Amino acid sequence: MHEYEAISDEIICALGAASGEDAVLLAEPMREHTTFKIGGPADAVVSPRTPEAAARTLDVCAIAGVPTTVVGNGSDLLVGDRGIRGIVVLLRENMSEVRVEGTRVHAQAGALLRDVALAAADAGLSGLEPLWGIPAAVGGACHQNAGAYDACMADVLESVQTYVPGAVLSDGTRAKGTVRTFTCDELDFGYRKSRVASDGLIVLEATFALTPDMEASIRGRMDDYQQRREEKQPLELPSAGSTFKRPPGHFAGKLIMDAGLRGYRVGGAQVSEKHCGFVVNTGEATAADVNALIEHVQDEVRTQFGVELEPEVHRIGEF
Repeated sequence: MHEYEAISDEIICALGAASGEDAVLLAEPMREHTTFKIGGPADAVVSPRTPEAAARTLDVCAIAGVPTTVVGNGSDLLVGDRGIRGIVVLLRENMSEVRVEGTRVHAQAGALLRDVALAAADAGLSGLEPLWGIPAAVGGACHQNAGAYDACMADVLESVQTYVPGAVLSDGTRAKGTVRTFTCDELDFGYRKSRVASDGLIVLEATFALTPDMEASIRGRMDDYQQRREEKQPLELPSAGSTFKRPPGHFAGKLIMDAGLRGYRVGGAQVSEKHCGFVVNTGEATAADVNALIEHVQDEVRTQFGVELEPEVHRIGEF
């Protein structure tokens, strides 16, 4: 394990008390927790099993003043080859409960959008069909206001329960946080942005307000969206989804293709030959490979077309 003064045995014990002793892993490879299948070890990974345990865990991290990173499905992350210093709080299978109440679906932060949409379809509830193929957990999807096919999370969210970090104290640590529920209108959703991201809120659970419909009709639309994805996106290789945000007036994939970069490689990282808006891991890519490829694509598109491509992939950890 990386020698990190703040990750003391006392803190490890406190994390175990907050989340359960078997919920704490040391020197855990982050490639096991990202869709890119890339990333060095985190000093500690903690997997709380309830929203209450997640809040307690985040309080332990705050009071200890330890750098803390929250990871869901890891579908929009590029983790550095040297890993992540501090504590990673993992909200995935460990916190993925979905329940249906009338026309509302409540989903914990770690639930995959796919599973939420399937539960909604089972209950004859429509609204999540365009989003069901996005490889994101609910928490990350709220953070990014994830979207596809002219739909986004803000269209179907009613409210989001969050952990609000406490104030920064004079010694650099934080006070305990609070748990607060925000309505969708309070979260300032926009294209790939939200108050969740700008205010550093941690999603614990989300409530979706959906519309009754025939289950067969819902599943027919889901199948159509899935077919479109399979035809156009390189789902057969590890990636972090769309690598770049859509630049105003352009499509990132077309700019990259027109720049002559289809199939361009750096090490094990490649601009997808199926969809140029994706960088894929062909098998043994490192974070350094992906980072270099992203920068090369940005340089070429800037030079040839005068357009700045902004990564949609978040780079975290030590490179």
